[in-house]
Parts: sequence; structure tokens; C-alpha cells
Amino acid sequence: MTGSREPELAGQTVVLIGGSSGIGLETARRARAEGAEVVIAGRDPDRLRSAAEELGAQRSAAFDAGDPAAVRGFFAGLPGPVDHVMVTAGGPRYGPLLEMDTDDVREALSEHIVQGLEVARSAVSKMRPGGTLIFMGGTGGRRIGHGSGIASAATAALPPFVAALALEVAPVRANLIAAGFVDTPLSATLLGDQLEARRDELRATLPIGRVVGPADVAALAVHIMSNTALTGATYDIDGGQQFV
Repeated sequence: MTGSREPELAGQTVVLIGGSSGIGLETARRARAEGAEVVIAGRDPDRLRSAAEELGAQRSAAFDAGDPAAVRGFFAGLPGPVDHVMVTAGGPRYGPLLEMDTDDVREALSEHIVQGLEVARSAVSKMRPGGTLIFMGGTGGRRIGHGSGIASAATAALPPFVAALALEVAPVRANLIAAGFVDTPLSATLLGDQLEARRDELRATLPIGRVVGPADVAALAVHIMSNTALTGATYDIDGGQQFV
């Protein structure tokens, strides 16, 4: 009989921006279980404090990931080298194109890229070769439809952005996770009393026959961290949602 396997992230440090709830928090739990030290950041100080206590986080910091000065200050203040940085902060914007003003359009198209670039710029000098930056995108925006509005264009911009970034930050890696519906507290807030109907619909229609949860995305994220052959790529995790 073989012995128990070595934890995949033993001795590594993982930074999670948006790490106090949902996918970020679940990825922090998974990284801890695989032997990593975790640093978590989020906007809500109370939620952050409770998550940091639960995880035994190395450190935590409350700031808005959309504020470039705050992002720079956060990374400048980290003491040692880090291995992986995952950004789950922010979400897509929906609504009719013609009802958006110019500033809204500009922000919706560039928000994730500007934020991702700021994180990369601030983090890379602190990262060990072979570590990865992981960004979050979606699969839902690929299907053009009424109500998706600018989300489709914003979704389409992320894979080539991350691929180009991967060449520039090498030997650090950069990868994108494109999720469909994930059953998180954010989803519950957005859907309200329609949440259970959405879950039932997905269970009935998805090829996997169940709803994707934060633990599914966390498992993928930790795999991308530990597999040093992966860079510049987009990984879909939606239970086949885009095909139904």
C-alpha cells in the first residue's frame, strides 16, 4: 500500500482577492487543505475577519479591488514571496446597450481587464516563477441574447487578455476560469426568491444533473495552481450550461 500523498500546495502562499465569501473563500479552504498559507482580501471587514479566523489566514486586508492605489498598497505591504494570486472580486453587468451611457459602457468593457492588469502589475514582482495569476470570467455571456447587453463583449475580451498577459508575466503563469451559474451567496442575493426555481431548472437541464457549487470551482483553481504546465488558457466550468 502506498503512503498518503503529499499536499499539492505544501509550503506555498496563495493570495485570494475576494476571499471572504463564495468561490474565493472555498478556494482558500481548499488551498489550506493542500498545505498552503493563505492571504485573503475583501471589501467587508466583518466578513473578512470571520473568514480569516476560520482559515487561520496568514493575514487579511480590507480594500476595494477596483481601487488601483489600494491594490498597489496591498501587494507592496506583503512581506514575503507569494506563489498564486486569484481574483474573484466583481461580477458581470447586464442590461440593454442603448440604455447605458458612455461611461457605463467604458467601465463595463474594461473593468475586469483594468483590475486584472493592476493586480498583475502589483503582484508579479512578488511571485515565484511557476506560480499563477487566476482570473474569473463566465461562459454565460458567450450566448448573445436579449438582456445580456454588454456582458457578451466583456466576456469575450477576457481570454485573449489573459493569454497575452501570460506571455508578458512569464515565468509566472496566468489563467482564466470561466464559470456558469455557481450556487454562491452572491447568486442567492441576485436571484432572491427565484433561487430555488433556478436550481431546479439547472438540475433538470444540465448534462451533469446537478448545480455547480463553489467547491467545484475551488478544485479547478487548486489544480491550475499545482499544475505548472498550464498558462494562457481558459477553463470552462459550467456543468455543460452553455450547450443546453
